[in-house]
Amino acid sequence: MEPAAWDYYAGAAGDERTLADNVEALGRLKLVPRVLVDVSRVDTSTTVLGEPLSMPIMLAPTAFNKLAHPEGEAAAARAAAGAGTLMVASTIATCTLEEIASAAPGPRWFQLYIYKDRAITAELVARAEAAGYRAIVLTVDTPLLGRRERDARNNFMLPPGIGIANFAGLRDRLDATGWPPGSSFSAYVHNLFDASVTWEALDWLRASTTLPVVLKGVLSPDDAMRAVEAGAAGVIVSNHGGRQLDGAIASIDALPAVAEAVGGRIEVLMDGGIRRGADVIKALALGARAVLIGRPYLWGLAANGEQGVRHVLDILRGELELAMALAGRPTPADIDRSAIAARSAGEHGGPGALSR
Repeated sequence: MEPAAWDYYAGAAGDERTLADNVEALGRLKLVPRVLVDVSRVDTSTTVLGEPLSMPIMLAPTAFNKLAHPEGEAAAARAAAGAGTLMVASTIATCTLEEIASAAPGPRWFQLYIYKDRAITAELVARAEAAGYRAIVLTVDTPLLGRRERDARNNFMLPPGIGIANFAGLRDRLDATGWPPGSSFSAYVHNLFDASVTWEALDWLRASTTLPVVLKGVLSPDDAMRAVEAGAAGVIVSNHGGRQLDGAIASIDALPAVAEAVGGRIEVLMDGGIRRGADVIKALALGARAVLIGRPYLWGLAANGEQGVRHVLDILRGELELAMALAGRPTPADIDRSAIAARSAGEHGGPGALSR
């Protein structure tokens, strides 16, 4: 990959401490296997918002997939469908949402930002509904862009021939405030994203669509409870892969308190730091219905397009099956908090650190 494109994918905000902690926090958790359990058949299948999936692993929304491979998000969508799972397509994809939808059968969700021009936001939602997307994932942790120093050093911008495909037909309305040639991605976000967004935007969005709305970027249990009260269908516990507030709590450390606050009233998902099948067990044990992966599938896409993404998913599913068998948890329903060793009072952990 081009160095600036690699840095865009690999990098995060500030000193990249939260990026590292997402992985390290999962490593700090220890599994407690059960023995003498019949694991002759392990079943990884589950449902998310009622949608049957072959495994509790989904593709997170990631921008600019054509930086990794010429087929971009279309290749990732085919891989997700082939693996029997779900892709969340990014608003700032390099394929249109219609191209992604037509690339492969299977369920898909559409990730959304609230733009200063609400009419543009509403048009994107209407297009997603018309194209058969089954949920809207509203990213709520990006009123402004985190300081991503690798991108600043590189003055990151899209190379010729790659653009934000969903905005191609809106060029006249975006020229004055959009991402003109030669400007940085941070300038694009500053010009287009609405930093004044409040909970009112969720009310507006729910009134604008018949699709369920999932909030992505929730780390606070208080925000999770408010999401329930506001009618969200689910929340994704996420710190944006460490790309927003450096020093924010690791996703897995935030998960238990969010799940407890939600209390089963809506579904809880998680992204951030998932690198192994055993990580998926840890997230499910702490209250997640499923997890989403970002960087791992981007590396697969860069290495070998659709087949590379499918290989990543196959590796993770194989690892998950083996870890479930060795942990004595043959189905996702068998995975609960007893699968995780208790933490001592003085041990590192976020709100919701385990004790029993």
